[in-house]
Amino acid sequence: MSDQKKLPAPITNPETKAFWDAAAEGKFMIKRCTACGEAHYFPRSICPFCFSDQTVWEQSAGEGEIYTFSIMRKSPTGPYAIGYVTLKEGPSLQTNFVDCEFDALKIGQKVKVVFKPTDGAPLPFFTPA
Repeated sequence: MSDQKKLPAPITNPETKAFWDAAAEGKFMIKRCTACGEAHYFPRSICPFCFSDQTVWEQSAGEGEIYTFSIMRKSPTGPYAIGYVTLKEGPSLQTNFVDCEFDALKIGQKVKVVFKPTDGAPLPFFTPA
């Protein structure tokens, strides 16, 4: 349950720099395609739905619900929980769940983004809302 382990800094590139800069300000960003209207995560220049390059940054509410999850109890670094969250804006993403009792997690549970520090930009994780 405790997240005291050191997290690696994310590797940035010109395509993702705006995402990591916003994360440093506590903002969770997604991309939206202006050609087809679909939101997507992980943010990238080309829309994964229609392959248009007409995408714009959009700040997500950072809220969603658990679609599925697994608790890993046998790990050299201690137990952890991973799963998929469906954001209010539509995209689903894989994440780790932090700052919670893993046995209390439930499918459909409301969650919100939290950022954990690294030596670079903070990393987004999710915790119960």
